[in-house]
Amino acid sequence: MDARGRLRLDAVARFLQDIAIDDVSETGWGLPDHLWFIRSIRIDVLSAVVEDQEVEVVTWCSGVAPIAAGRRWSLSGARGGRIEVDSVWIHLGPDERPARLDGFGVYAEAAGGRAVSTRLQLPDPPADAARSPWAVRATDIDRHGHVNNSAYWQAVEERLVRRGPDPAQPLRAFLDYRQPIDLDDDVSLVEWGSTEVRLALATADAVKAVALVEPFEPALPLDL
Repeated sequence: MDARGRLRLDAVARFLQDIAIDDVSETGWGLPDHLWFIRSIRIDVLSAVVEDQEVEVVTWCSGVAPIAAGRRWSLSGARGGRIEVDSVWIHLGPDERPARLDGFGVYAEAAGGRAVSTRLQLPDPPADAARSPWAVRATDIDRHGHVNNSAYWQAVEERLVRRGPDPAQPLRAFLDYRQPIDLDDDVSLVEWGSTEVRLALATADAVKAVALVEPFEPALPLDL
C-alpha cells in the first residue's frame, strides 16, 4: 500500500503474476515445458482499493492466438475496491522460443472463440522528452535474468504520485513490454505528457517499455 492505504499498481501486478503462475501450474501449462512472457497489459481501476485488507482475484483466458493468449483478472476488495485487468502473453517452449499453442483446450471455453493481438499500441516517446536515470536493482531481476514485469510498474507509481491523475480516483493504465531489461542495462526514465502520465524505460539504443496512465470513467455501474 502507499501512504494513503491504496493498493499500488506494482503490488497489483505482483498479485496478478502470482495468480497466473498458480493457474498455469494447475492446468499443466506452466514450467518447465511452457514459459509465458507478458506483451501488454491494461489495468482499469474502477474503484481504488483503499484500506481493503483482503482482495479476491479471479482469472480466466480472454482469447487465443497461434503463439499467444489473453488473460483477464477481476480484483475485488473487501471494502469495495474493484480493478479489471486484461493482458496478452507470448507462449514459449522450454527452449525459450515462441511455440504454438497446441492442445490449449483447457482454456478454450473461457476464451469463447475470441482472438488476441500481439501488436503493441503505445507510441515511442518524442525526441525532446525529458530523461532521468532509472536504477535497476538486483531485487528487480527474475529467474530468467530480466527485470520482473511487476517492477516496471514501480516507475509508473513513482511518477503517478507526483503528477498526473489522482491514483485514488478511477484510472486506466497501459503498459507495453517491448524488450527485456537486464541488470547491467543503463536505463533512463523518459517522460512526457501533461494531464496524463506518459513514460518509457529506455536505453541509449532501444525503448524497452512504454506506459500510459489517464483518468477513466467506467462505462458500467460499479455494482454490476
